[in-house]
Amino acid sequence: MAVIEYFFENSDKILEYTLAHLYLISISIILSLILWVSVGIIIRNREKTAKSLLGFGSLIMSVPSVSLYGILMTLPAFGLNMRSAIFALVLYSMIPIVRNVYTSLNEVDPAILESAKGMGMTEKQILWKVQLPMAMPVIIAGIRVALVMMVGIATLAVFIGERNLGQLIYQGIVRTKTEMIVTGAILISLISIIVDIMMEILKRILVSPGLLKEDSAGEGK
Repeated sequence: MAVIEYFFENSDKILEYTLAHLYLISISIILSLILWVSVGIIIRNREKTAKSLLGFGSLIMSVPSVSLYGILMTLPAFGLNMRSAIFALVLYSMIPIVRNVYTSLNEVDPAILESAKGMGMTEKQILWKVQLPMAMPVIIAGIRVALVMMVGIATLAVFIGERNLGQLIYQGIVRTKTEMIVTGAILISLISIIVDIMMEILKRILVSPGLLKEDSAGEGK
Protein backbone atom coordinates (compact mmCIF):
# COMPACT_ATOMS: atom_id res chain seq x y z
CA MET A 1 0.00 0.00 0.00
CA ALA A 2 2.82 2.41 0.91
CA VAL A 3 4.48 1.71 -2.45
CA ILE A 4 1.31 2.60 -4.38
CA GLU A 5 0.84 5.79 -2.35
CA TYR A 6 4.46 6.80 -2.90
CA PHE A 7 4.17 6.11 -6.63
CA PHE A 8 1.14 8.40 -7.13
CA GLU A 9 2.38 11.11 -4.77
CA ASN A 10 5.74 11.31 -6.56
CA SER A 11 4.71 10.40 -10.11
CA ASP A 12 6.34 13.49 -11.68
CA LYS A 13 9.72 12.75 -10.10
CA ILE A 14 9.46 9.04 -10.94
CA LEU A 15 8.63 9.88 -14.57
CA GLU A 16 11.65 12.22 -14.73
CA TYR A 17 13.96 9.48 -13.37
CA THR A 18 12.48 6.86 -15.72
CA LEU A 19 12.93 9.05 -18.81
CA ALA A 20 16.51 9.87 -17.75
CA HIS A 21 17.21 6.15 -17.31
CA LEU A 22 15.81 5.34 -20.76
CA TYR A 23 17.71 8.22 -22.37
CA LEU A 24 21.02 7.04 -20.92
CA ILE A 25 20.41 3.47 -22.11
CA SER A 26 19.27 4.63 -25.58
CA ILE A 27 22.36 6.77 -26.21
CA SER A 28 24.64 4.02 -24.90
CA ILE A 29 23.16 1.19 -26.98
CA ILE A 30 23.17 3.29 -30.19
CA LEU A 31 26.87 4.10 -29.72
CA SER A 32 27.59 0.47 -28.78
CA LEU A 33 25.90 -0.88 -31.90
CA ILE A 34 27.74 1.53 -34.20
CA LEU A 35 31.09 0.77 -32.57
CA TRP A 36 31.01 -2.91 -31.56
CA VAL A 37 29.09 -4.38 -34.52
CA SER A 38 31.59 -2.65 -36.82
CA VAL A 39 34.50 -3.98 -34.76
CA GLY A 40 33.05 -7.51 -34.81
CA ILE A 41 32.78 -7.39 -38.60
CA ILE A 42 36.29 -5.96 -39.05
CA ILE A 43 37.96 -8.64 -36.89
CA ARG A 44 36.01 -11.60 -38.33
CA ASN A 45 39.05 -12.76 -40.31
CA ARG A 46 41.67 -11.61 -37.80
CA GLU A 47 41.93 -14.32 -35.16
CA LYS A 48 44.87 -12.84 -33.21
CA THR A 49 43.27 -9.39 -33.06
CA ALA A 50 39.98 -10.96 -32.01
CA LYS A 51 41.60 -12.89 -29.16
CA SER A 52 43.36 -9.77 -27.86
CA LEU A 53 40.24 -7.64 -28.11
CA LEU A 54 37.97 -10.23 -26.48
CA GLY A 55 40.57 -10.72 -23.76
CA PHE A 56 40.49 -6.99 -23.05
CA GLY A 57 36.69 -7.09 -23.02
CA SER A 58 36.71 -9.95 -20.51
CA LEU A 59 39.07 -7.92 -18.32
CA ILE A 60 36.66 -4.96 -18.40
CA MET A 61 33.76 -7.27 -17.48
CA SER A 62 35.69 -8.42 -14.40
CA VAL A 63 35.88 -4.84 -13.08
CA PRO A 64 32.90 -3.99 -10.80
CA SER A 65 30.79 -1.21 -12.33
CA VAL A 66 31.06 0.99 -9.22
CA SER A 67 34.87 0.76 -9.47
CA LEU A 68 34.84 1.65 -13.18
CA TYR A 69 32.58 4.64 -12.52
CA GLY A 70 34.96 5.67 -9.74
CA ILE A 71 37.99 5.48 -12.05
CA LEU A 72 36.24 7.44 -14.82
CA MET A 73 35.11 10.24 -12.51
CA THR A 74 38.75 10.95 -11.58
CA LEU A 75 39.83 11.39 -15.20
CA PRO A 76 39.84 14.96 -16.60
CA ALA A 77 38.08 13.89 -19.80
CA PHE A 78 35.11 12.43 -17.92
CA GLY A 79 34.28 13.45 -14.33
CA LEU A 80 30.84 13.53 -12.70
CA ASN A 81 28.59 13.60 -15.74
CA MET A 82 26.66 11.53 -18.26
CA ARG A 83 29.77 11.12 -20.41
CA SER A 84 31.30 8.83 -17.78
CA ALA A 85 28.11 6.77 -17.52
CA ILE A 86 27.82 6.36 -21.30
CA PHE A 87 31.50 5.42 -21.66
CA ALA A 88 31.18 2.76 -18.94
CA LEU A 89 28.01 1.26 -20.46
CA VAL A 90 29.58 1.16 -23.93
CA LEU A 91 32.63 -0.63 -22.51
CA TYR A 92 30.50 -3.22 -20.70
CA SER A 93 28.52 -3.93 -23.88
CA MET A 94 31.69 -4.82 -25.78
CA ILE A 95 31.91 -8.51 -24.91
CA PRO A 96 28.31 -9.61 -25.61
CA ILE A 97 28.14 -7.70 -28.91
CA VAL A 98 31.66 -8.17 -30.35
CA ARG A 99 31.88 -11.83 -29.29
CA ASN A 100 28.51 -12.71 -30.79
CA VAL A 101 29.18 -10.86 -34.04
CA TYR A 102 32.65 -12.40 -34.42
CA THR A 103 31.56 -15.93 -33.44
CA SER A 104 28.37 -16.00 -35.51
CA LEU A 105 30.08 -14.74 -38.68
CA ASN A 106 32.76 -17.41 -38.35
CA GLU A 107 30.24 -20.19 -37.70
CA VAL A 108 28.47 -19.85 -41.04
CA ASP A 109 28.79 -23.16 -42.89
CA PRO A 110 31.91 -23.03 -45.16
CA ALA A 111 29.98 -24.97 -47.82
CA ILE A 112 27.46 -22.12 -48.05
CA LEU A 113 30.27 -19.58 -48.40
CA GLU A 114 31.88 -21.67 -51.17
CA SER A 115 28.54 -21.85 -52.98
CA ALA A 116 28.22 -18.06 -52.75
CA LYS A 117 31.73 -17.64 -54.17
CA GLY A 118 30.85 -20.10 -56.95
CA MET A 119 27.89 -17.87 -57.85
CA GLY A 120 30.33 -14.99 -58.39
CA MET A 121 29.62 -13.04 -55.24
CA THR A 122 32.30 -10.68 -53.94
CA GLU A 123 33.50 -10.84 -50.31
CA LYS A 124 31.39 -7.78 -49.48
CA GLN A 125 28.28 -9.32 -51.06
CA ILE A 126 28.84 -12.57 -49.16
CA LEU A 127 29.10 -10.60 -45.90
CA TRP A 128 25.89 -8.60 -46.41
CA LYS A 129 23.76 -11.15 -48.26
CA VAL A 130 24.89 -14.43 -46.67
CA GLN A 131 26.91 -14.14 -43.45
CA LEU A 132 25.08 -11.31 -41.66
CA PRO A 133 21.55 -12.64 -42.36
CA MET A 134 22.58 -16.11 -41.14
CA ALA A 135 24.38 -14.69 -38.10
CA MET A 136 21.48 -12.40 -37.15
CA PRO A 137 19.91 -14.63 -34.42
CA VAL A 138 23.20 -14.79 -32.50
CA ILE A 139 23.96 -11.09 -33.05
CA ILE A 140 20.54 -10.09 -31.73
CA ALA A 141 21.06 -12.38 -28.72
CA GLY A 142 24.27 -10.48 -27.92
CA ILE A 143 22.53 -7.11 -28.24
CA ARG A 144 19.74 -8.43 -26.02
CA VAL A 145 22.22 -9.38 -23.29
CA ALA A 146 23.98 -5.99 -23.60
CA LEU A 147 20.72 -4.07 -23.30
CA VAL A 148 19.41 -5.92 -20.26
CA MET A 149 22.83 -5.55 -18.63
CA MET A 150 22.79 -1.81 -19.34
CA VAL A 151 19.45 -1.38 -17.59
CA GLY A 152 20.97 -2.69 -14.36
CA ILE A 153 24.41 -1.07 -14.59
CA ALA A 154 22.89 2.32 -15.48
CA THR A 155 21.28 2.28 -12.03
CA LEU A 156 24.71 2.61 -10.40
CA ALA A 157 25.45 5.77 -12.40
CA VAL A 158 23.73 7.53 -9.51
CA PHE A 159 27.14 7.50 -7.81
CA ILE A 160 28.57 9.80 -10.49
CA GLY A 161 25.71 12.28 -10.42
CA GLU A 162 23.16 10.73 -12.79
CA ARG A 163 19.57 11.34 -11.72
CA ASN A 164 17.85 8.17 -12.92
CA LEU A 165 15.97 5.30 -11.29
CA GLY A 166 19.06 4.54 -9.25
CA GLN A 167 18.20 7.68 -7.25
CA LEU A 168 15.08 6.01 -5.90
CA ILE A 169 17.00 3.00 -4.62
CA TYR A 170 19.94 5.04 -3.30
CA GLN A 171 17.77 7.63 -1.55
CA GLY A 172 15.54 4.86 -0.23
CA ILE A 173 18.55 3.18 1.38
CA VAL A 174 19.87 6.47 2.80
CA ARG A 175 16.47 7.46 4.23
CA THR A 176 15.50 3.86 5.10
CA LYS A 177 12.33 4.21 3.02
CA THR A 178 11.32 0.78 1.73
CA GLU A 179 8.67 2.20 -0.63
CA MET A 180 11.35 4.12 -2.59
CA ILE A 181 13.58 1.06 -2.90
CA VAL A 182 10.72 -1.20 -3.99
CA THR A 183 9.40 1.36 -6.51
CA GLY A 184 12.84 1.74 -8.08
CA ALA A 185 13.43 -2.02 -8.17
CA ILE A 186 10.03 -2.71 -9.76
CA LEU A 187 10.50 -0.07 -12.46
CA ILE A 188 14.01 -1.29 -13.33
CA SER A 189 12.73 -4.88 -13.52
CA LEU A 190 9.83 -3.79 -15.74
CA ILE A 191 12.19 -1.98 -18.12
CA SER A 192 14.38 -5.11 -18.33
CA ILE A 193 11.35 -7.30 -19.12
CA ILE A 194 10.05 -4.85 -21.75
CA VAL A 195 13.50 -4.63 -23.37
CA ASP A 196 13.72 -8.41 -23.49
CA ILE A 197 10.28 -8.70 -25.11
CA MET A 198 11.13 -5.97 -27.65
CA MET A 199 14.32 -7.77 -28.65
CA GLU A 200 12.38 -11.00 -29.14
CA ILE A 201 9.93 -9.15 -31.42
CA LEU A 202 12.85 -7.57 -33.31
CA LYS A 203 14.40 -11.01 -33.81
CA ARG A 204 11.17 -12.32 -35.33
CA ILE A 205 11.05 -9.33 -37.70
CA LEU A 206 14.70 -9.43 -38.85
CA VAL A 207 15.43 -13.16 -38.88
CA SER A 208 14.12 -15.39 -41.66
CA PRO A 209 11.51 -18.02 -40.61
CA GLY A 210 13.86 -20.89 -41.46
CA LEU A 211 16.60 -19.57 -39.16
CA LEU A 212 14.03 -18.89 -36.43
CA LYS A 213 12.99 -22.55 -36.50
CA GLU A 214 16.63 -23.66 -36.28
CA ASP A 215 17.20 -21.24 -33.40
CA SER A 216 14.13 -22.54 -31.54
CA ALA A 217 15.19 -26.13 -32.13
CA GLY A 218 18.66 -25.33 -30.78
CA GLU A 219 17.22 -23.75 -27.63
CA GLY A 220 15.00 -26.76 -27.08
CA LYS A 221 17.91 -29.21 -26.98
